Amino acid sequence: MVLGKRTLELAAKWIPSATLYGGVGSLAFLYFSDWRLIVDLIPIYNGKFKDTK
Repeated sequence: MVLGKRTLELAAKWIPSATLYGGVGSLAFLYFSDWRLIVDLIPIYNGKFKDTK
């Protein structure tokens, strides 16, 4: 199936929006899941896991 010129133009216009929504969705997943392996790498947020002994 060959895509038409108009379809490719529309797809190119949607790439920034799709990237933004994907990034925000990924960060929301990390925030709500507290996936420590990745969250430890976020500079400000990783203070949540410091031990207070």
